[in-house]
Amino acid sequence: MHGAQADNLVMKVLDLRCAHGHGFEGWFASEDEFVHQHKSGLVECPLCGDKLVNRLPSAPRLNFGASPPAENSKPAAAVPAPVPSPEAVTLQNLWVEAVKHVMERTEDVGERFSEEARRIHYGEAESRGIRGQATPEQRAELADEGIEVVSLPVPPALKGPAH
Repeated sequence: MHGAQADNLVMKVLDLRCAHGHGFEGWFASEDEFVHQHKSGLVECPLCGDKLVNRLPSAPRLNFGASPPAENSKPAAAVPAPVPSPEAVTLQNLWVEAVKHVMERTEDVGERFSEEARRIHYGEAESRGIRGQATPEQRAELADEGIEVVSLPVPPALKGPAH
């Protein structure tokens, strides 16, 4: 967009929650755009990648009439969206920070994970923290050889470049 057109862009911010209870915001150009993306399977939880996402009710402001409220009247109560407990939010944030910590301090060896883990274990490569992909069978084989590995699901939002 150019010039004044960009200034007129209004985004619709929706409160969303995946089937695992992770709450997040989605920004869409319109209600129709949200519906289109949701039906196309493009809306997913940034923490776990779940595509079973529900829109939460939100009403940040209700306007019941054109006249301003009387001086002594109370403002209309907004219907709050269900909110996860503070503990759940804290745990979710700690999980994301822990995954970031691991990703910042390990080398991504991709699909060569099993091979590289063996090379490190048997002294054929320098000892260092690595991460990558391994099938359940590969992880079981590594465990049989005494090579400890930990499965760490990485939230989709952390897999690519940050926006």
